Amino acid sequence: MTRPNELAESVKRSLERYFKDMDGETPTAIYDMVLKNVEKPMIEMVLAQAKGNQTLAAQMLGINRNTLRSKMQQLRIKG
Repeated sequence: MTRPNELAESVKRSLERYFKDMDGETPTAIYDMVLKNVEKPMIEMVLAQAKGNQTLAAQMLGINRNTLRSKMQQLRIKG
């Protein structure tokens, strides 16, 4: 089972690679980039675990079902 520390380390390693790949360029909008790259697969995986049950998925995510539906629309996730 992945612990929160392992997830944080994975994000850290990914960002280290990202900065290295930038080769001295100054990146912008990192916050939005990270959220977009984490949020969509997280919601997709939780929905899969909940077998498409949006109420259960929202509970698992710790968010309101309406918030989940809004995120799904924004991220173009089919329900």
